[in-house]
Parts: sequence; C-alpha cells; structure tokens
Amino acid sequence: MAQLEPPRTRTVLEPLSHFDLSSPSSSSLRSLALSPLSHSQTLIYVGNDSGTLILLSLNPNYTPKSDPSSSPNSSLGFADADAFSENVSVLRQVFVGNSPIEGIHVLAQIGKVLVLSNGFLFLLDLLLLNPVKKLSLLKGITAVSRRIRSSKESESTDLSNLPMDNVNLMEYSSRGHRFLQKLGSGIIANGGKTRLSDARREGGGCAVAVLIGKRLLLVEFFSDREADSSNGQFLVLKEIQCIDEVKTMVWINDSIIVGTSSGYSLFSCVTGQCALICSLPEPCSLPQLKLLWKEWKVLMLVDNVGVVVNDHGQPVGGSLVFHGAPAAIGEMGLYVVTVKDGKVELYHKKTGKCVQRVMFAGEGAGPCLVADEEDRSGKVVAVATSSKDTANAVHKDSKRLYYNKGLVDINEDEGASEDTYEEKYKSNDGGGNDLNDEDDVVICYRKVPSEDQIKDLLRKKNFKEAISLVEELESEGEMTNEMSSFVHAQVGFLLLFDLHFEEAINHFLQSETMQPSEVFPFIMRDPNRWSLLVPRIRYWGLHPPPAPLEEVIDNGLLAIQRAIFLKKAGVETAVNDDFLLNPPTRADLLESAIDNIIRYLQACREKTLTSSVKEGVDTLLMYLYRALNRVDEMEKLASAENSCVVEELETLLDESGHLRTLAFLYASKGLSSKALSIWRILARNYSSGLWKDPAPAVETDSENPCTNLTSGKEIAAAEASKILEESSDQDLVLQHLGWIADINQLLAVKILTSEKRVNQLSPGNGIAPLICSLKIVFSEISVLSDEVIAEIDPKKVEILQRYLQWLIEDQESCDTRFHTLYALSVAKSAIEMFELENNNTQSKAGILDESDPSRYGRNSIFESPVRERLQIFLESSDLYDPEVVLDLIEGSELWLEKAILYRKLGQETLVLQILAL
Repeated sequence: MAQLEPPRTRTVLEPLSHFDLSSPSSSSLRSLALSPLSHSQTLIYVGNDSGTLILLSLNPNYTPKSDPSSSPNSSLGFADADAFSENVSVLRQVFVGNSPIEGIHVLAQIGKVLVLSNGFLFLLDLLLLNPVKKLSLLKGITAVSRRIRSSKESESTDLSNLPMDNVNLMEYSSRGHRFLQKLGSGIIANGGKTRLSDARREGGGCAVAVLIGKRLLLVEFFSDREADSSNGQFLVLKEIQCIDEVKTMVWINDSIIVGTSSGYSLFSCVTGQCALICSLPEPCSLPQLKLLWKEWKVLMLVDNVGVVVNDHGQPVGGSLVFHGAPAAIGEMGLYVVTVKDGKVELYHKKTGKCVQRVMFAGEGAGPCLVADEEDRSGKVVAVATSSKDTANAVHKDSKRLYYNKGLVDINEDEGASEDTYEEKYKSNDGGGNDLNDEDDVVICYRKVPSEDQIKDLLRKKNFKEAISLVEELESEGEMTNEMSSFVHAQVGFLLLFDLHFEEAINHFLQSETMQPSEVFPFIMRDPNRWSLLVPRIRYWGLHPPPAPLEEVIDNGLLAIQRAIFLKKAGVETAVNDDFLLNPPTRADLLESAIDNIIRYLQACREKTLTSSVKEGVDTLLMYLYRALNRVDEMEKLASAENSCVVEELETLLDESGHLRTLAFLYASKGLSSKALSIWRILARNYSSGLWKDPAPAVETDSENPCTNLTSGKEIAAAEASKILEESSDQDLVLQHLGWIADINQLLAVKILTSEKRVNQLSPGNGIAPLICSLKIVFSEISVLSDEVIAEIDPKKVEILQRYLQWLIEDQESCDTRFHTLYALSVAKSAIEMFELENNNTQSKAGILDESDPSRYGRNSIFESPVRERLQIFLESSDLYDPEVVLDLIEGSELWLEKAILYRKLGQETLVLQILAL
C-alpha cells in the first residue's frame, strides 16, 4: 500500500450541524444525498435499512448565536448539542418499501428524486409531498448513475439526436406494455409518445444509466408539466450490452465508466463500444468511482490510491494516496473528501496532501457515508454513520476545528487523553447519555471561507502555506487579483515585524495594490511631510502599527530574547529557529532592513505615482542611501531626473559632507548658482580632503580629450562646465569661467562655444568683460603695453583666440573688431614663439615646440602651429585691419606674414622685395 505524509494544519472544514436520527425503532443508515434548494436551504436525504426515506432541511449559512466552544459548560465545543442541532430539522419521512434504500439520486433539473430499493426505482418529488411512484417496468436494477455533461457542449452528444432503439423489455413489462411494443410505438412508460417527443426536443429531460444484469439501459426522465406534479415519465433511449458484477458506475459526457472487482471499463453511450481502462490487483478493496464536478474528471479508487481520469478514461494529473481504502468519497471544491472508521480526511486534488483530518465517530463505527452538493462550488458535505461513541468523537474533533478561535489543537495531546474526553463529555452532559448506545447521526460540515483559512494560517505563522492557498484560489478563479495583492501585503508586514526583511519586500513587490507610502512610517517618524499620504489600512489586525525600523528591530530582538528564555524552559514559540540558534545583531538587521526597503522604493520608482508620492519615494530613498553611505547611488539619483525635495535633504547632505550629491541635486532642480558654488569650493579645497577621487576613472567620450579626467579638481571643473554649457545667464558664466580656465582651458572653451544653451552669449556686450577677465587689454588699433603682457597667462590667450575663431568661423561673424582682435592675438603669439625658439639654444631638449604640453597644458586647444594659423587667417579674411597687424609684426622676422599684409595693402613692390630676400 502506498505511503502518505501526515496531515497538515490547514482548517478547511468546520462543523455546521449535528443531528441524531436514533429512535427505538430506527435502523442503520444506508444511503445519503444532498441537494441545495436555495441559498439558505439545503435538503438532506437519508435512507435506512428499513426502507424509510428521511428528508432533513439545513441552513448552510447558519451562524451560532455564540461560539459553542466558549460556553462555560462546554469546554470541548459540542457539549451543547443544541447549538448545532437547531440548524437542521426533519421535514418529513416517507416509507418506500420493506427493503433497504440502496441509493438516492436527486434529479434537480426535473424536480424529482430517484430512489433505488430492492432492484426497483421509485420516483418522488424533491420535498416528498406526493405519493411514492414505483417504476415497475424496470426491475432487477443493481446500479444507477445520472448523466453529467460538462459546460463545453462540443465534448458530449445531445441524446435528443439519438435514434430510439426498439429495446426488448418483454421480461420487464406487463402484457399491456407488450401490446404497445407490437404497435411499433417504441418504449413508452407513464405517458404518450407525442408528449415525450415534445419534451425530448425541448431538452427538459434528465438522462440516467440503469444497469439490469448485463444490460445497460440509457433512460431519459421527464417532468410532465401539464399533468399533476406527482406524475413522471421516462423514455428508454438505448440498450448496451454490459459486463457482470458491476459495483459502481459514473456517466460523464458520452462515457459510462463502470467498476467491477476485477477492474474498470468504459462504455460509449453513442456507439456502445467497451474498452478496458485498467485491471485491479488481487487482493484489492472494492472499486469506487467519484465524479469530480469542478474539473469534470472521474476519480477511480485502486486500493488506497485515487487515480484521476478524464471522460475518455485517460489518466490526468497525479494520483491521490489515501490513509487506507476509504469507505466513501466526496468532493468539496479543491479537495477530495474521504470517510472511514469515523474520520473525515481532506486531500488537495493537485498536491495530494492531506490538509485536514476530522473525527466524527469513535471506535467501532458502523458504515460511513458521505454526500456533497454535487456542484462545482460545493461548500457543504454531510457524513452519516452509526456508532456507539459518536458524541465523544464529535466533542474531540470540535476542539481541533475551533483551534483558530483560540483553543488548543487536539494534535498536541491526541492519543493520550481519550478517557479524558469521555469523562468531560459525561460531566458536561450531566451523565444522562450512555456512550454505549449506538447512535445514527448525520453531521454536516461546511467549507471555512477562504479568507478565514488564510487568516488562520497567518496566525500560526504558516506563511508559505497561506500563499500557496492564495495561489490555488487565484488559479481556480476563486480569488480576485485585488484580494491576492491584499494578502501578499499582509504577509509582507507580518514578515517585516518578524525581522525577515528580504521575504517581506518580496511579498510587497507581488502586491499590485499596496501603496509605496505604506512603508514611509518605517523610514521617517511621524509627523512628517508625507504623513497624510499614508493610507490607514489595518489589514486583518495581525501586525502592530508601522514604526521606524529601529523600533521594529528592537522589539523583534526582545521577542527573540524572550523566545530563547522560553525555549530553555521547554516552551515552544513562533520565533524562527534560525534566529534562536544564531541571534542576529542589531547592526546586521538594520542594514538588511534598509537594503530591502531601498529595493522596494527603487521598484516603486518604475510605477505611475502621484507627484507627492514620487517626492516621498525619492526623498526617502536618498535618506536610506545616506544611511548606508552609498555614495554612488546617491549621486546617480541626484544627477538624474528625480522628485527629491531639496528642503528635506540639503541640511542633511551638507552636515554629512556629501557635497557632490548636494551639488548634483541643486543642478537637477535648476539651482545652478548653488551647484556651481559647491563645485568651486570642492575644486579649491580638493587637497584639504573634503572629498576624494572616485576609484575608477570617470567614463567619458573618448573622442574628446578634455574628458579624460584624472583629478578631483578636473572632475569639479567638468561638472561645473556641464552646468555652464547649458546656462544662458551670461553673468553666471563669466563669474565661474576664470576658475574653470585655471584648471582646464579646454573646458573654458567648451563653455564659451557651447551650442546647448537656449540663448547664446552676446559677444558684442561680453567681449570687454571677457578680455578683462583674461587680463588682456587691446586698444582699438594699437598693440598691448609691456606692462599688460607681463600679466598674461598664455593658456588664457589661447582661450581668447579659440573663442574669437569660433565667432568668426562657426558663427560667421562679420564684425571687423573680432577679426582684427583675432589677427593681433595670433600674431602676438607667433612673435613670442619665434623669439623663444631663437633664445633657447642650450640643448635640443630645451627647444620649445608649440605641441609641447609644458606650454599649452596637457590638452592642446590647437593642433596646427600658431604661424600656420596666422598665415591662413591673414590670407582668408578681408575684415581685419592689415595696417594694425603690420604695425605689430613690423619689427619681427615674420617675413611671410608681412608679405601677405603688404599684398592686402596693395604694395606689391614690397612683397617682391620680401620674397626675394
């Protein structure tokens, strides 16, 4: 026999009613059926060995006025039997015959009940109001099964389209019926052929498979709406040759599956063909078949294994392994219900796990019956048995079922206190009941609402099982996505207060309805700017209200310390064993908490949020980055598009020394002046240790040599230049141009010549202050004095030249002042270069070359020699004043440049003389 895992702790069933059918003249129960009549009433049909059919009425929505388990005289829950017996009542009893009632089949669609007794079928109305009608035409019946069609009509054949066979019923019918057959009218019973045909076309019948010996008859029953409600009629549609010793039968779609002691076979109701599904081993328990309404599948019992097959007899999914061969099988939604030896067991259809075990009768229980509502969303099952110890067993199991209401689970002391339960029952009952009397009882259980099941699991810290249940319900369409998100958020908060931060955030991320503002109180203490944004959701009240992470961790560590103490005293707690064996440190927990909250807020940034929530997410994210000193993430967030609130962060970042982050943040918010001031301070105080170079070199454009930054000063200058390149504030540009030029002249050129700004700098108004900032003063047509030359920084002269070149060549300026100024500046540089080259005669290494980095810095602005640039400009431009330039170079050795200028002045004779020399 296959092995099975012990049952788990999920509570799926709860007691709904308990009814004692015992009487001095009562006999053992034989059959049981349920039929929901309305939302507030379910009918229970009970058949016994004496041929009596008992109809009970049950309210499936009944709620006791008070929890029976809380009664002062009922410590075990069911001692006050009235609390559960008042929910069920006997409507009426009908005597069917002197033989046992072997089967009850509710044909709800035609408002009839079909009862099998002594080989005959009896037809009754649902409420047993009318006289019993015996269908004497059919006799020797051993099995009955009504046809169940799936929701997909394409998977089954409409029996109204089948031709009616001339079935030989001579041996079952009277002479009058034989006469009708001779007339060729087909098989007719209790009605006319015309009326039957009309009802058949309307599709108002209910098809039933009836087994008589080896003959399998397909019979369609009808409700005659025109006749008295007590009349019924049926039509035999087809006869199929069957097999011997059929014990059980199920008809689904076009397949009739039968079970014998040797195996299971499948018959087609259309073709009548038979196929063997499987053979049973020897020895083996009796075969059983159970239609699984929810999946439109059939469960076949093979000893203690339930094999699930489709309507073609093909196995689908996994098998269910039971604790021994069950006496009867039922269904409730996602679960298979089995009964045996006074116990109900619930098995999950997909996982095969036994999720709950309920005891309803003690040792020596008689045959056990189970019935369900035969509905895809069935929520009630009934069990019936005859037992000497039913009350005691029900008491015992009630304690387990009400565990989720605060009582102790019976599993803790099961098997060690059977006598105690009996003694308690006797004392609660006043000693008036004799436990040795055999009772016939019907006990109803209903499915615990999914929400209550999940709550119960969460209270017990069974988070994985709770989420597993949520996923099952969601996949089956029994839980909305909103509810699933709600549960994930609830589990996340419970895990967070249990200090399992990574798992908590994983569940937060799976919740589509949780708001990012719900974690704000864990980061910043109330009241704060975003306090009103936090939704006041208490969920199910299973966790404390939000508090700063430090308080959550401190409280959690105290709980761990208490649990360690209790464990030493032998008391079990809900604290994780890993924490008990290796208690975490406060620092590690705080780092883990912050790290995972960061992960959640980062994910939230990708969602569509309101502006105020965005501000909270980004600002608090910066708080958490700073707490872990994650400088790279801080600068990345500050420099990118963000919703940080500057007022909440500037003091914090300034005091903690994260000036680079603050500068990036100012720049991203358009506060360019404040950002540039910080970069200027950092550039000036780099050597004082205010900040350090980043470990890797800054990745920049390899085609631009000015971006190969190696020092902190250059990084500060580069970041400042990015701001100035886009700024149209001329005063701001000129204010910071000087210190940037001191660090890197190429950056200064990029600022002056940037095309990124909306409004370009005004060269007409800005040329004078620019010249002053570079310490160069040109008269309109004269050269500079010796005093000014002594103050000139050659790098800044090149900046001026590059700016003028950009105005002339790129901006196509026709201003003669710019052309003349550019010619004078380049000519002056050419003279200086020529004189320095002539004076430096000490060694070859000492010769100054214009490409020498020592002269123009590490990054040269101009690639061509200065004289070449001068000659090209003098030849190409006609807008400069050649006389002014000639006055400057007249005493120099720049003979080719003089020749060009004389040609511009029309003095060709002097040009020829110069060239001849």
